[in-house]
Parts: sequence; C-alpha cells; structure tokens
Amino acid sequence: MRIAFLGTPAAAVPALRALVGAGHDVAVVITRPDRRRGRGPDVVASPVKRAALDLGLRVEHSLSAIEGSEAERGVVVAYGAIIPSTLLDQVPMLNVHFSLLPRWRGAAPVERAILAGDYETGVCVMSLEPELDTGPIHLALRTDVAQKTASELTDELATMGATAIVQVLDSRDLLANPRAQSGEVTYAEKLTKESFHLQPRMTTQELSRTVRLGRAFTFIEQRRLRVDTVGLSRNSLRAGEVAMIDGDILMGCADGAVVLGRVQPEGSRPMSALAWWGGARFSSNSPRWT
Repeated sequence: MRIAFLGTPAAAVPALRALVGAGHDVAVVITRPDRRRGRGPDVVASPVKRAALDLGLRVEHSLSAIEGSEAERGVVVAYGAIIPSTLLDQVPMLNVHFSLLPRWRGAAPVERAILAGDYETGVCVMSLEPELDTGPIHLALRTDVAQKTASELTDELATMGATAIVQVLDSRDLLANPRAQSGEVTYAEKLTKESFHLQPRMTTQELSRTVRLGRAFTFIEQRRLRVDTVGLSRNSLRAGEVAMIDGDILMGCADGAVVLGRVQPEGSRPMSALAWWGGARFSSNSPRWT
C-alpha cells in the first residue's frame, strides 16, 4: 500500500521501520521541523527524520507535501500537531495511539496511565477523525503496566504499535470493520514541570509513580534534587522529613516513607543517595523536603 507517514519522536520509529519492512510503499514522511537543542546554535533532526533518511525515504515538514504523493493511506504515530479535516477528507488516516481508548485520549496517555495506577494499558489503531482521539478502533493490543517506567512502557508500546499497524494494513477485515469506542472517556492532559515535583503530601505510591515518569525532582533545604529511583520502606517518617535510618536515606510521605535510590543534585552527576547524603552538609540536623 502507498502510505504517507506522519511522526516525530523515537516512539514513532518502530512503526515506520515496520511498514517499510512489511513492503509498504512509504511515499513521504512528514515530521516536525528540526529544532535547536540546548543553548548552542545547532539544530537537530527528529528521530523519525533521521530514521527516514537512513531508509532512503523522502522527508518533508509540511502537510501539504501529502497532496500529490498519491498516498492511499496516512499513518500517524505521535506526529505532534493536529491534522486538518480537509486533509483527512483527501487521504484517510490511521492513528497508532498509546492507550486503550477511550481511556486516556490526548497528549500524555502513557504517563497518565502510570500516575493513575492503571493495571493495564495498550495500543489502539484507530481511524483518525478531526475530534481528539474519537475514531473507531481497528485493533487493540494490551499489556500490563506493572512497575515499568514511562520510558520502558513507551518503548514496549512503540513496538506493539508497529506490530498492530502492520496487522491492520495487511488485513482487509481489520481495515474495513473498525468498532466504535466504548467505555468511560478520560483525558490525558499534557504534563507540566509541576507534574514532576515530588511533595510531602503525596502517598508513597503517588511518589513512586511520579518517579517512574523520569525527571522527578524535589527540594531539600531549598536545594533542587532530581530523584531517579525509590523503593518503599518498612520504616516510617513524618511527612516532609529526611533521615538516614538503618543505612537507608528515607523521605517521609503522607502515609509512610520511601527509600531514595539514585539521585542527582543540581549541578552534579547522578549518584547513590548515600553518596549524596554524605556530601550534602545540611545546615540542619533534621533537613526537610518540599
């Protein structure tokens, strides 16, 4: 099948490679423009652009490039922008979405599933509609959330999505007979910087889930500390307290305490919590986290 592929981040690359590997004719790849990274002047191409060029595919940054491509279908995987209804009228599109729709429609389905403590998530291949993630579903694949980090779960879903989109395109029955979404609708609102801020009012489970997103941080005596891993503790502390107990560095939460694992002080390298604690030199014998 002749396809226009729309995607941007690394999570979209497995689907692109799978389509090419399955023998589909990818006429054009549409991705977001190159972006500047860090403080330097250099710009960096998206992971999808780099993969497409490696595969020898035509890459464009404007949706108008789909016109005249003679694509029979569009495949959208985390493209990062709304597709106009006028274009959908011209080229029907399939979207690979990283949740079990209608749960977690929107921008951050993987992270919201983790934060909500969902036991299960998955991928859906749906027909794209102008409304947000409302289209009928051609195929859904499921997996356990367990204790996976957002990065681990995204990688798994990206691989599952690649399998699913190839299955749909290679099956006349799946392609022709999508089912309407059913169940409770929830929305995966975009995360903000504050979404990653660990605070003493959290329960141990809420804190642990936030850490699994990556980029979690807190402040201890007004010093920013990134927290990469934590574990649950049998010991307890009052909410907001930090202390060493039985050789572990604990942070008190609303319902108990967590053990700090790997951390990164601002301006320093990642290290064990014990190494950080040994060199922190707090002004108080009872430092607090906020």
